[in-house]
Amino acid sequence: MLSRTADHLYWMSRYTERAENLARMLQVNVRMALLQRQSDEPDQSWAATLAMIGQLEAYRERYSAVTPERVVDFLAFDESNSGSIVRDLRAARENAHAVRGTLTSEQWETINSTWLEMRGHKLKDLSTDELIEFLEWVKFRSHLVRGVTHGTMLRDEGFNFTRIGTVLERADNTARILDVQLRLLAPGGVGQATRADYYKYSALLASVSAFEIYRRVYRDRITPARVAELLILRSDMPRSLHRCMNELVVYLGEVANDQSAETIRRAGALRSTLRYGRIDLILEEGVHEFLTGFLGRVRDIGRRIAEDFLVSTTG
Repeated sequence: MLSRTADHLYWMSRYTERAENLARMLQVNVRMALLQRQSDEPDQSWAATLAMIGQLEAYRERYSAVTPERVVDFLAFDESNSGSIVRDLRAARENAHAVRGTLTSEQWETINSTWLEMRGHKLKDLSTDELIEFLEWVKFRSHLVRGVTHGTMLRDEGFNFTRIGTVLERADNTARILDVQLRLLAPGGVGQATRADYYKYSALLASVSAFEIYRRVYRDRITPARVAELLILRSDMPRSLHRCMNELVVYLGEVANDQSAETIRRAGALRSTLRYGRIDLILEEGVHEFLTGFLGRVRDIGRRIAEDFLVSTTG
């Protein structure tokens, strides 16, 4: 496959997944804010989210204070912000258009219609409930793109590069969501959750579509350690770090070339860290420290994938 085609497919899927994960980050913050209305707790999650995704400096250049309304507008609807949902969906559509002949008609129509519908949404038109519905819509459209891809695309190198982009972006964002929220919910370390924290941890799990899975796996009360274990180490949890790295190694193996051996080795080494990891050792090291190290290794793998297979190195 031409590297330019692989590049567009890879970034098409990364931008689609990135839009979904931004929606997930915003959704958990909105839900947490609703839970905090009856308390005097300062809402630090908005600034923490901006910092974790590298957008705090850009936000500060435009606004003097961090407020929920401005953060939502900046991260969801601001077309001048290259890291917003609207820009991500536009970038996904542009990359898809560049390789329209490689995609099925169903893929193209789904991605294109998502972008066209997105342009009709504005923050000023939305109540809190409607904002949550909009964020659910973003997630649903991402699910729809993936479903159409799985259901209609030939299992060739093009499909493999779309999956590489998806799982790499998902691993990065799951780690960021978990890191931000656990530091806010358990600043003194991942110990026992209080009864008052139950709904906050439930919101965190729901933000990564893991609440029902948690109840099936652990059955009883929610604890921070089990939340971390589920989202980091469980290979059967669709959005866990372990699951993402399992898939990444498989799809990298399918597209291996003469210069990708070291990239695949590093991805395999990271998968082994998760496969043989234990939550008690991660807690001893510190969840934040572990996730910071994981994100650094994921960035390195992403850089190496760009060098080994693609035209561009950033996105």
